[in-house]
Amino acid sequence: MKKAVAILIFAFVLAGCMAQSSEMVSLPSPHKQGGKPLMQALNERHSTRQYVEKDLNDQQLSDLLWAAYGINRQDGKRTAASANNKQEVDIYLATSKGVFFYNALENELKKISSDDLREQTGRQPFVKTAALNLIYVVNKNKASGNDDRSKLICGSICIGSISQNVYLYCASEGLGSVVRAMVDKDKLAGILKLNSDQEIVLTQTVGFVK
Repeated sequence: MKKAVAILIFAFVLAGCMAQSSEMVSLPSPHKQGGKPLMQALNERHSTRQYVEKDLNDQQLSDLLWAAYGINRQDGKRTAASANNKQEVDIYLATSKGVFFYNALENELKKISSDDLREQTGRQPFVKTAALNLIYVVNKNKASGNDDRSKLICGSICIGSISQNVYLYCASEGLGSVVRAMVDKDKLAGILKLNSDQEIVLTQTVGFVK
């Protein structure tokens, strides 16, 4: 009887570990070579508002997120600047497979929800068909500044750099993108279960052009 109970407990623990590990998605190492020349990518950078419903593969996700705000030096600094290297910006992704948090340090995605919540990331109709929508969040408890306004300004400057990195990656890879502010931020913050120190600033759509 005791042996059976022990086996049952072990099975529950193992199942719990498996469930926890299944919430993390490891991404392949990003490709840091190739792509179009910088001046060509700048010339081709533009906003797109028509998309086909097709997912990015894991390699494209890894490359996109690294270009956006990945770690590019051994000291942990990023591809986009932040005031005093506070790294106050968090990136969430809404995809057809669910909502994820980007962990740049481990190059992995943490699943927040299994639901397809792309439609909740903006008021434009194309958000629900594009491959993904990036959600840029400022952590005011990490940002530089003496008050909420200055912290939000510093975080917004960082987000501007990140969103341009995304634009240039998309221009280089033949993808479409558009940065957006038309979103119910309070509703989306509730879906993401953000705390009072976290504030959504912008969202950005990425996908295959129609």
